[in-house]
Formats: sequence, C-alpha cells, structure tokens
Amino acid sequence: QVQLVESGGGLVQPGGSLRLSCAASGSIFSVRTMRWYRQAPGMQRELVASITSGGSTNYADSLKGRFTISRDNAKNTVYLQMNGLKPEDTAVYYCNADLSRPGGSYNYWGQGTQVTVSS
Repeated sequence: QVQLVESGGGLVQPGGSLRLSCAASGSIFSVRTMRWYRQAPGMQRELVASITSGGSTNYADSLKGRFTISRDNAKNTVYLQMNGLKPEDTAVYYCNADLSRPGGSYNYWGQGTQVTVSS
C-alpha cells in the first residue's frame, strides 16, 4: 500500500517558521513531481509549490521568497520550509505526488496537516 504521510504542522505566531515533511512509502519504483497544496476554510485548494525529481521548483507567486520546497530523493521525502508566516497562511497543507509503481503511474494525496498562524 502506498502512502504519503505529512508531519510538521502546528500552531505558530505571526513571523514564525515551520517545516513540513511528507514521506512516500510502500511499493514505489520512483517518485516524480511532488507538490504542496493548501486549503483554508471556505476556500479552494491551491497549489503552494512543486518540485520535480531533478530539483526544478515552482511557487505560487504570492509565496515566493517566504516558502522553500526541497526534497530528499533517497528518502522519498519532500519538505516545505515556511518563514515569515502570516495569519493568512493558516490552512490545511496537503502533500501530493506522482508515483511510479507496479501497474503504472498514479497521483496520490496525503491526509493533510494543519498549520495555524495566530498570536
């Protein structure tokens, strides 16, 4: 069974930092593009950042300079370093990945991790 498991969410004060992690596990041949999405209450889910297996990154324009996506291919893990957090960054953050496994390539979602920015 393939899983994406996020960790690292929590409560942080405005201006603070958090680092989210997402590890892919199970019967996987390779992990292709990995992404972070977020969904605030009453809002649509939006793409935060993505990173290819070769390390090419893409960010939502509004988050450039504050968020950094990275990955450790040996651990099948993607990270999201979030600095200068603002109350409007409060959301559930979801990991998403394109995985190559027996039977083909598939897209998977993690269960989400809550990030709350509040004083």
